[in-house]
Amino acid sequence: MPLVLEQIHTPGIAQLSYLVGDDSAKIAAVIDPRRDVAVYLEMARQRGLRIAFAIETHVHADFVSGARELASRTGARILVGPSEAYGFDVQQLEEGEVVELGSVSLRAIHTPGHTPEHLSFLLTSTSQGSEPFAVFTGDTLLNLSVGRPDLVGVDVEEQLARQLHGSLFDRLLPLGDGMEVLPGHTAGSACALSIGDRLRTTAGAERLANPYLAEPEEDVFVRRLLGELPEPPRFYARLKEVNAAGRTLAGGASDPEPLAASEFHRRSRTSDSLVLDIRRMLGFGGGHIPGALNIGLDRKFPTWVGWMVPADATLLLVADSVAEVDEAVLHLFRLGYDRISGYLHPGMKAWQDGGLPLERLAQWTVLELDRHREDPDVTVLDVRSDREYAEGHVPGAEHIYLPHLEERVSELDSDCTIAVYCGSGYRSSIAASVLQRSGFRSVINVPGSFSAWKAVGFPVETESGAVVRGA
Repeated sequence: MPLVLEQIHTPGIAQLSYLVGDDSAKIAAVIDPRRDVAVYLEMARQRGLRIAFAIETHVHADFVSGARELASRTGARILVGPSEAYGFDVQQLEEGEVVELGSVSLRAIHTPGHTPEHLSFLLTSTSQGSEPFAVFTGDTLLNLSVGRPDLVGVDVEEQLARQLHGSLFDRLLPLGDGMEVLPGHTAGSACALSIGDRLRTTAGAERLANPYLAEPEEDVFVRRLLGELPEPPRFYARLKEVNAAGRTLAGGASDPEPLAASEFHRRSRTSDSLVLDIRRMLGFGGGHIPGALNIGLDRKFPTWVGWMVPADATLLLVADSVAEVDEAVLHLFRLGYDRISGYLHPGMKAWQDGGLPLERLAQWTVLELDRHREDPDVTVLDVRSDREYAEGHVPGAEHIYLPHLEERVSELDSDCTIAVYCGSGYRSSIAASVLQRSGFRSVINVPGSFSAWKAVGFPVETESGAVVRGA
Protein backbone atom coordinates (compact mmCIF):
# COMPACT_ATOMS: atom_id res chain seq x y z
CA MET A 1 0.00 0.00 0.00
CA PRO A 2 1.36 3.46 -0.85
CA LEU A 3 0.31 5.11 2.44
CA VAL A 4 3.12 5.59 4.95
CA LEU A 5 1.98 6.45 8.46
CA GLU A 6 4.46 5.92 11.27
CA GLN A 7 4.04 7.25 14.80
CA ILE A 8 7.16 7.97 16.89
CA HIS A 9 6.72 8.08 20.67
CA THR A 10 9.37 10.00 22.59
CA PRO A 11 9.40 8.97 26.27
CA GLY A 12 10.04 11.47 29.02
CA ILE A 13 8.41 14.36 27.17
CA ALA A 14 5.57 11.99 26.14
CA GLN A 15 5.61 13.47 22.65
CA LEU A 16 4.20 11.95 19.47
CA SER A 17 5.57 12.79 16.03
CA TYR A 18 4.76 11.27 12.66
CA LEU A 19 6.32 10.22 9.37
CA VAL A 20 3.61 10.37 6.71
CA GLY A 21 3.87 9.98 2.97
CA ASP A 22 3.54 7.86 -0.16
CA ASP A 23 5.65 4.73 -0.64
CA SER A 24 5.06 4.73 -4.40
CA ALA A 25 5.92 8.39 -4.97
CA LYS A 26 8.82 8.06 -2.47
CA ILE A 27 7.96 11.32 -0.72
CA ALA A 28 7.19 12.05 2.93
CA ALA A 29 6.72 14.69 5.60
CA VAL A 30 7.54 14.67 9.30
CA ILE A 31 5.01 16.25 11.61
CA ASP A 32 6.34 17.82 14.84
CA PRO A 33 9.88 16.40 14.66
CA ARG A 34 11.91 16.16 17.85
CA ARG A 35 15.45 17.53 17.95
CA ASP A 36 17.27 14.20 17.53
CA VAL A 37 16.11 13.53 13.98
CA ALA A 38 18.02 10.32 13.23
CA VAL A 39 14.90 8.22 13.80
CA TYR A 40 13.10 9.94 10.89
CA LEU A 41 16.12 9.77 8.62
CA GLU A 42 16.51 6.05 9.26
CA MET A 43 12.79 5.35 8.68
CA ALA A 44 12.91 7.29 5.43
CA ARG A 45 16.12 5.58 4.33
CA GLN A 46 14.68 2.11 4.96
CA ARG A 47 11.70 2.94 2.74
CA GLY A 48 13.61 4.92 0.14
CA LEU A 49 11.64 8.08 0.93
CA ARG A 50 12.61 11.70 0.43
CA ILE A 51 11.58 13.89 3.37
CA ALA A 52 10.25 16.94 1.57
CA PHE A 53 8.54 18.74 4.44
CA ALA A 54 9.07 19.32 8.16
CA ILE A 55 5.70 20.38 9.53
CA GLU A 56 5.12 22.15 12.84
CA THR A 57 1.58 22.15 14.22
CA HIS A 58 2.62 25.02 16.53
CA VAL A 59 5.53 26.60 18.37
CA HIS A 60 6.38 23.95 20.95
CA ALA A 61 7.06 24.73 24.60
CA ASP A 62 8.20 21.40 26.04
CA PHE A 63 11.02 20.33 23.72
CA VAL A 64 13.41 21.77 21.16
CA SER A 65 11.95 21.35 17.70
CA GLY A 66 13.87 19.31 15.14
CA ALA A 67 12.39 21.09 12.13
CA ARG A 68 15.49 23.15 11.33
CA GLU A 69 17.76 20.18 12.01
CA LEU A 70 15.71 18.01 9.66
CA ALA A 71 15.63 20.70 6.98
CA SER A 72 19.40 21.11 7.13
CA ARG A 73 19.90 17.36 6.68
CA THR A 74 17.32 16.75 3.94
CA GLY A 75 16.52 20.07 2.26
CA ALA A 76 12.94 19.80 3.53
CA ARG A 77 10.77 22.91 3.58
CA ILE A 78 9.52 23.92 7.02
CA LEU A 79 5.76 24.44 7.08
CA VAL A 80 4.10 26.29 9.98
CA GLY A 81 0.94 28.12 10.95
CA PRO A 82 0.37 31.87 10.48
CA SER A 83 2.62 33.75 12.93
CA GLU A 84 5.07 36.64 13.08
CA ALA A 85 7.06 34.87 15.81
CA TYR A 86 9.39 32.85 13.59
CA GLY A 87 12.94 34.12 13.20
CA PHE A 88 14.05 31.76 10.42
CA ASP A 89 12.89 30.69 6.96
CA VAL A 90 9.48 29.02 7.04
CA GLN A 91 6.51 28.66 4.74
CA GLN A 92 3.35 29.74 6.53
CA LEU A 93 0.22 27.80 5.65
CA GLU A 94 -3.25 29.29 5.62
CA GLU A 95 -6.58 27.64 6.28
CA GLY A 96 -7.37 25.01 3.65
CA GLU A 97 -3.94 24.82 2.02
CA VAL A 98 -2.99 21.30 0.95
CA VAL A 99 0.39 19.60 1.22
CA GLU A 100 0.67 17.03 -1.58
CA LEU A 101 2.63 13.83 -0.94
CA GLY A 102 1.90 11.78 -4.04
CA SER A 103 -1.44 10.03 -3.45
CA VAL A 104 -1.43 11.28 0.13
CA SER A 105 -2.43 14.80 1.11
CA LEU A 106 -2.58 16.93 4.23
CA ARG A 107 -5.08 19.79 4.44
CA ALA A 108 -4.37 22.51 6.99
CA ILE A 109 -7.09 23.47 9.46
CA HIS A 110 -6.46 26.50 11.65
CA THR A 111 -7.21 25.30 15.21
CA PRO A 112 -6.05 28.07 17.57
CA GLY A 113 -6.41 27.82 21.33
CA HIS A 114 -3.37 26.02 22.64
CA THR A 115 -1.42 28.63 20.66
CA PRO A 116 -2.66 31.29 18.23
CA GLU A 117 -0.94 29.78 15.17
CA HIS A 118 -1.87 26.15 15.80
CA LEU A 119 -2.70 24.02 12.75
CA SER A 120 -4.25 20.57 12.54
CA PHE A 121 -3.96 18.47 9.37
CA LEU A 122 -6.59 16.32 7.70
CA LEU A 123 -5.08 13.18 6.18
CA THR A 124 -6.37 11.75 2.91
CA SER A 125 -4.95 8.83 0.94
CA THR A 126 -6.45 7.62 -2.32
CA SER A 127 -5.70 4.08 -1.16
CA GLN A 128 -8.14 4.71 1.71
CA GLY A 129 -10.82 6.50 -0.32
CA SER A 130 -11.52 10.05 -1.40
CA GLU A 131 -12.42 11.48 2.03
CA PRO A 132 -10.14 12.32 4.95
CA PHE A 133 -9.93 9.49 7.48
CA ALA A 134 -7.60 10.94 10.15
CA VAL A 135 -6.54 14.25 11.60
CA PHE A 136 -3.23 15.24 13.18
CA THR A 137 -4.41 17.40 16.05
CA GLY A 138 -1.11 18.49 17.59
CA ASP A 139 -1.88 19.77 21.08
CA THR A 140 -5.47 20.85 20.39
CA LEU A 141 -7.30 17.57 21.00
CA LEU A 142 -5.66 14.78 23.00
CA ASN A 143 -6.83 11.53 24.53
CA LEU A 144 -9.09 12.57 27.44
CA SER A 145 -7.78 16.13 27.41
CA VAL A 146 -7.24 19.31 25.43
CA GLY A 147 -4.24 21.61 25.08
CA ARG A 148 -3.73 24.19 27.81
CA PRO A 149 -4.28 27.80 26.64
CA ASP A 150 -2.02 29.54 29.17
CA LEU A 151 1.45 29.01 27.68
CA VAL A 152 1.49 32.19 25.58
CA GLY A 153 0.68 34.59 28.43
CA VAL A 154 -1.90 35.14 31.15
CA ASP A 155 -3.22 38.23 29.39
CA VAL A 156 -4.53 36.15 26.47
CA GLU A 157 -5.40 32.84 28.14
CA GLU A 158 -9.17 33.48 28.23
CA GLN A 159 -9.17 34.56 24.58
CA LEU A 160 -7.23 31.42 23.65
CA ALA A 161 -9.53 29.23 25.76
CA ARG A 162 -12.49 30.56 23.78
CA GLN A 163 -10.66 29.97 20.51
CA LEU A 164 -9.87 26.45 21.71
CA HIS A 165 -13.57 25.83 22.31
CA GLY A 166 -14.30 26.88 18.74
CA SER A 167 -11.50 24.72 17.35
CA LEU A 168 -12.85 21.67 19.18
CA PHE A 169 -16.60 22.07 18.78
CA ASP A 170 -16.75 23.86 15.43
CA ARG A 171 -13.75 22.43 13.57
CA LEU A 172 -12.68 19.01 14.89
CA LEU A 173 -15.74 17.27 16.33
CA PRO A 174 -17.87 17.99 13.23
CA LEU A 175 -15.42 15.85 11.25
CA GLY A 176 -17.43 12.87 12.49
CA ASP A 177 -17.19 10.27 15.23
CA GLY A 178 -15.25 7.88 13.03
CA MET A 179 -12.44 10.37 12.36
CA GLU A 180 -9.15 8.99 13.70
CA VAL A 181 -7.35 11.45 15.96
CA LEU A 182 -3.54 11.44 15.89
CA PRO A 183 -2.47 13.65 18.82
CA GLY A 184 0.82 15.34 19.61
CA HIS A 185 1.18 14.05 23.17
CA THR A 186 0.25 11.15 25.39
CA ALA A 187 0.13 10.60 29.16
CA GLY A 188 2.98 12.30 31.02
CA SER A 189 3.09 15.62 29.20
CA ALA A 190 2.37 18.87 31.05
CA CYS A 191 1.05 20.51 27.86
CA ALA A 192 -2.43 19.47 28.98
CA LEU A 193 -4.18 18.14 32.06
CA SER A 194 -4.44 14.40 32.73
CA ILE A 195 -3.81 13.18 29.21
CA GLY A 196 -4.90 9.59 28.63
CA ASP A 197 -2.45 6.89 27.59
CA ARG A 198 -3.98 6.02 24.21
CA LEU A 199 -1.58 6.84 21.39
CA ARG A 200 -4.46 7.14 18.94
CA THR A 201 -8.11 7.84 19.49
CA THR A 202 -11.21 8.92 17.55
CA ALA A 203 -13.41 11.98 17.63
CA GLY A 204 -16.29 9.77 18.77
CA ALA A 205 -14.33 8.23 21.63
CA GLU A 206 -13.31 11.68 22.81
CA ARG A 207 -16.87 12.99 22.51
CA LEU A 208 -17.95 10.22 24.89
CA ALA A 209 -15.06 10.13 27.37
CA ASN A 210 -13.13 13.42 27.24
CA PRO A 211 -14.30 15.47 30.25
CA TYR A 212 -13.63 18.77 28.47
CA LEU A 213 -16.04 17.84 25.70
CA ALA A 214 -18.88 16.96 28.07
CA GLU A 215 -20.32 20.47 28.12
CA PRO A 216 -20.50 22.28 24.76
CA GLU A 217 -21.49 25.63 26.30
CA GLU A 218 -18.52 27.97 25.80
CA ASP A 219 -18.54 29.80 29.14
CA VAL A 220 -18.76 26.55 31.08
CA PHE A 221 -15.86 25.10 29.04
CA VAL A 222 -13.69 28.17 29.62
CA ARG A 223 -14.38 28.36 33.37
CA ARG A 224 -13.63 24.68 33.85
CA LEU A 225 -10.46 24.66 31.77
CA LEU A 226 -8.95 27.82 33.27
CA GLY A 227 -10.02 26.86 36.78
CA GLU A 228 -8.14 23.55 36.67
CA LEU A 229 -4.81 24.67 35.17
CA PRO A 230 -1.76 24.14 37.37
CA GLU A 231 1.29 26.37 37.12
CA PRO A 232 3.09 25.69 33.82
CA PRO A 233 6.68 24.47 34.03
CA ARG A 234 8.92 27.53 33.97
CA PHE A 235 11.11 26.18 31.17
CA TYR A 236 8.17 26.22 28.76
CA ALA A 237 8.50 29.96 28.17
CA ARG A 238 12.20 29.57 27.43
CA LEU A 239 11.67 26.77 24.91
CA LYS A 240 8.91 28.68 23.12
CA GLU A 241 11.43 31.48 22.56
CA VAL A 242 14.07 28.99 21.43
CA ASN A 243 11.71 27.35 18.93
CA ALA A 244 10.41 30.63 17.56
CA ALA A 245 13.92 31.98 17.06
CA GLY A 246 15.29 28.66 15.74
CA ARG A 247 17.80 26.63 17.74
CA THR A 248 21.40 26.60 16.51
CA LEU A 249 21.99 23.46 14.47
CA ALA A 250 23.84 20.79 16.44
CA GLY A 251 23.82 17.68 14.26
CA GLY A 252 23.03 15.48 17.25
CA ALA A 253 23.63 15.01 20.94
CA SER A 254 27.28 15.20 21.98
CA ASP A 255 29.26 12.39 23.59
CA PRO A 256 30.22 13.65 27.05
CA GLU A 257 33.75 13.10 28.25
CA PRO A 258 34.43 10.36 30.84
CA LEU A 259 36.27 12.02 33.72
CA ALA A 260 38.50 10.61 36.40
CA ALA A 261 37.49 11.60 39.91
CA SER A 262 40.26 14.18 40.30
CA GLU A 263 39.34 15.96 37.05
CA PHE A 264 35.63 15.73 37.83
CA HIS A 265 36.35 17.31 41.22
CA ARG A 266 38.38 20.11 39.63
CA ARG A 267 35.67 20.95 37.08
CA SER A 268 32.92 20.79 39.68
CA ARG A 269 34.53 23.68 41.53
CA THR A 270 34.09 26.18 38.69
CA SER A 271 31.37 28.78 39.22
CA ASP A 272 29.07 27.77 36.36
CA SER A 273 29.24 24.00 36.97
CA LEU A 274 26.36 21.96 38.34
CA VAL A 275 26.79 18.35 39.44
CA LEU A 276 23.63 16.53 38.35
CA ASP A 277 23.30 13.16 40.08
CA ILE A 278 20.80 11.03 38.17
CA ARG A 279 20.88 8.01 40.47
CA ARG A 280 17.84 6.79 42.40
CA MET A 281 17.08 8.31 45.76
CA LEU A 282 18.49 5.53 47.95
CA GLY A 283 21.79 5.48 46.10
CA PHE A 284 22.01 9.26 46.31
CA GLY A 285 21.18 9.16 50.01
CA GLY A 286 23.91 6.61 50.72
CA GLY A 287 26.62 8.94 49.49
CA HIS A 288 26.93 11.76 46.97
CA ILE A 289 29.18 14.61 45.91
CA PRO A 290 28.61 17.67 48.12
CA GLY A 291 26.46 20.23 46.32
CA ALA A 292 25.01 17.74 43.84
CA LEU A 293 21.44 18.11 42.62
CA ASN A 294 19.60 14.78 42.57
CA ILE A 295 17.09 14.26 39.75
CA GLY A 296 16.61 10.54 39.27
CA LEU A 297 16.57 9.12 35.74
CA ASP A 298 13.00 8.00 35.21
CA ARG A 299 10.01 9.11 33.13
CA LYS A 300 9.74 12.38 35.10
CA PHE A 301 13.39 13.28 34.57
CA PRO A 302 12.97 15.70 31.62
CA THR A 303 10.21 17.70 33.30
CA TRP A 304 12.09 18.15 36.55
CA VAL A 305 15.35 18.95 34.81
CA GLY A 306 13.47 21.68 32.96
CA TRP A 307 12.03 23.00 36.22
CA MET A 308 15.21 22.84 38.32
CA VAL A 309 18.30 23.18 36.08
CA PRO A 310 19.35 26.63 34.79
CA ALA A 311 19.52 26.81 31.01
CA ASP A 312 23.10 28.13 31.07
CA ALA A 313 24.54 25.61 33.55
CA THR A 314 27.57 23.53 32.63
CA LEU A 315 26.57 20.02 33.69
CA LEU A 316 28.65 17.25 35.22
CA LEU A 317 26.77 13.95 35.41
CA VAL A 318 26.89 11.21 38.03
CA ALA A 319 25.23 7.92 37.10
CA ASP A 320 25.34 4.20 37.85
CA SER A 321 26.25 3.27 34.26
CA VAL A 322 27.34 4.65 30.91
CA ALA A 323 23.97 3.58 29.47
CA GLU A 324 22.25 5.88 31.96
CA VAL A 325 24.58 8.72 30.99
CA ASP A 326 23.67 8.20 27.33
CA GLU A 327 19.95 8.21 28.11
CA ALA A 328 20.23 11.35 30.23
CA VAL A 329 22.26 13.16 27.55
CA LEU A 330 19.54 12.44 24.99
CA HIS A 331 16.85 13.83 27.30
CA LEU A 332 18.99 16.89 27.97
CA PHE A 333 19.61 17.42 24.26
CA ARG A 334 15.87 17.39 23.58
CA LEU A 335 15.44 20.15 26.15
CA GLY A 336 18.28 22.27 24.79
CA TYR A 337 20.91 21.53 27.44
CA ASP A 338 24.07 21.35 25.34
CA ARG A 339 26.74 22.27 27.87
CA ILE A 340 27.68 18.89 29.34
CA SER A 341 31.26 18.95 30.57
CA GLY A 342 31.52 15.21 31.27
CA TYR A 343 30.53 12.38 33.57
CA LEU A 344 32.19 10.66 36.52
CA HIS A 345 33.80 7.43 35.36
CA PRO A 346 33.31 4.75 36.54
CA GLY A 347 30.78 6.31 38.91
CA MET A 348 30.80 6.97 42.64
CA LYS A 349 33.29 4.13 43.25
CA ALA A 350 35.97 6.29 41.63
CA TRP A 351 35.03 9.16 43.90
CA GLN A 352 35.15 7.13 47.10
CA ASP A 353 38.40 5.40 46.06
CA GLY A 354 39.93 8.82 45.51
CA GLY A 355 39.25 9.77 49.11
CA LEU A 356 37.16 12.75 48.04
CA PRO A 357 34.47 14.28 50.29
CA LEU A 358 31.10 12.56 50.57
CA GLU A 359 27.77 13.89 51.72
CA ARG A 360 24.87 11.72 52.88
CA LEU A 361 21.13 12.20 52.95
CA ALA A 362 19.31 10.41 55.76
CA GLN A 363 16.13 8.51 54.89
CA TRP A 364 13.10 8.03 57.14
CA THR A 365 10.29 5.59 56.65
CA VAL A 366 6.81 6.99 57.21
CA LEU A 367 6.84 5.18 60.58
CA GLU A 368 9.82 7.31 61.61
CA LEU A 369 8.20 10.42 60.18
CA ASP A 370 5.10 9.81 62.28
CA ARG A 371 7.19 9.39 65.42
CA HIS A 372 9.00 12.69 64.83
CA ARG A 373 6.38 14.92 63.20
CA GLU A 374 5.40 16.67 66.44
CA ASP A 375 8.99 17.14 67.57
CA PRO A 376 9.60 20.92 67.88
CA ASP A 377 13.04 20.48 66.36
CA VAL A 378 11.63 18.85 63.22
CA THR A 379 9.96 20.67 60.34
CA VAL A 380 7.88 18.42 58.09
CA LEU A 381 7.92 19.89 54.58
CA ASP A 382 5.50 18.94 51.80
CA VAL A 383 6.90 19.84 48.35
CA ARG A 384 3.96 18.64 46.24
CA SER A 385 1.77 20.97 44.19
CA ASP A 386 -0.80 23.27 45.78
CA ARG A 387 -3.62 21.02 44.59
CA GLU A 388 -2.04 17.88 46.02
CA TYR A 389 -1.41 19.57 49.35
CA ALA A 390 -4.98 20.89 49.55
CA GLU A 391 -6.43 17.45 48.86
CA GLY A 392 -4.61 15.98 51.87
CA HIS A 393 -1.28 16.19 53.69
CA VAL A 394 0.59 15.08 56.77
CA PRO A 395 -0.98 16.99 59.69
CA GLY A 396 1.02 20.08 60.57
CA ALA A 397 3.24 19.92 57.48
CA GLU A 398 4.54 23.13 55.98
CA HIS A 399 4.16 23.51 52.24
CA ILE A 400 6.46 24.87 49.54
CA TYR A 401 5.99 23.61 45.99
CA LEU A 402 9.29 22.13 44.82
CA PRO A 403 9.93 24.53 41.88
CA HIS A 404 9.84 27.47 44.33
CA LEU A 405 11.88 25.91 47.10
CA GLU A 406 15.23 27.46 46.22
CA GLU A 407 13.80 30.99 46.25
CA ARG A 408 11.92 30.39 49.51
CA VAL A 409 14.48 28.54 51.65
CA SER A 410 14.70 31.58 53.94
CA GLU A 411 11.21 30.69 55.20
CA LEU A 412 12.59 27.51 56.79
CA ASP A 413 14.45 27.29 60.09
CA SER A 414 17.94 26.08 59.28
CA ASP A 415 18.42 25.04 62.92
CA CYS A 416 15.66 22.44 62.60
CA THR A 417 15.80 19.04 60.99
CA ILE A 418 13.83 19.30 57.73
CA ALA A 419 11.96 16.09 56.85
CA VAL A 420 10.80 16.34 53.24
CA TYR A 421 8.08 14.31 51.56
CA CYS A 422 6.16 14.33 48.27
CA GLY A 423 4.00 11.70 46.61
CA SER A 424 6.56 8.92 46.27
CA GLY A 425 9.92 10.27 47.43
CA TYR A 426 11.15 11.27 43.96
CA ARG A 427 10.44 15.00 44.24
CA SER A 428 11.38 15.10 47.91
CA SER A 429 14.83 13.72 47.06
CA ILE A 430 15.24 16.61 44.60
CA ALA A 431 14.06 19.00 47.31
CA ALA A 432 16.40 17.52 49.92
CA SER A 433 19.36 17.97 47.58
CA VAL A 434 18.31 21.61 47.01
CA LEU A 435 18.23 22.18 50.77
CA GLN A 436 21.66 20.61 51.22
CA ARG A 437 22.99 22.79 48.39
CA SER A 438 21.52 25.79 50.23
CA GLY A 439 23.44 24.98 53.41
CA PHE A 440 20.89 23.04 55.46
CA ARG A 441 22.86 20.45 57.39
CA SER A 442 20.08 18.27 58.83
CA VAL A 443 17.82 17.12 56.00
CA ILE A 444 15.77 13.92 55.78
CA ASN A 445 14.08 12.37 52.74
CA VAL A 446 11.04 10.12 53.11
CA PRO A 447 10.97 7.30 50.51
CA GLY A 448 7.42 6.22 49.76
CA SER A 449 6.28 9.60 51.08
CA PHE A 450 2.56 10.39 51.02
CA SER A 451 1.60 7.22 49.15
CA ALA A 452 3.19 5.14 51.93
CA TRP A 453 1.71 7.44 54.59
CA LYS A 454 -1.82 6.77 53.35
CA ALA A 455 -1.16 3.08 52.76
CA VAL A 456 -0.23 2.63 56.42
CA GLY A 457 -3.39 4.46 57.48
CA PHE A 458 -1.82 7.47 59.17
CA PRO A 459 -3.95 10.62 59.64
CA VAL A 460 -4.40 13.01 56.72
CA GLU A 461 -5.23 16.69 57.11
CA THR A 462 -7.38 18.30 54.40
CA GLU A 463 -7.63 21.91 53.23
CA SER A 464 -10.51 22.54 55.64
CA GLY A 465 -8.36 21.46 58.58
CA ALA A 466 -10.24 18.18 59.07
CA VAL A 467 -8.12 15.16 59.94
CA VAL A 468 -9.11 11.78 58.49
CA ARG A 469 -7.47 8.38 58.32
CA GLY A 470 -5.20 7.84 55.35
CA ALA A 471 -6.45 4.42 54.29
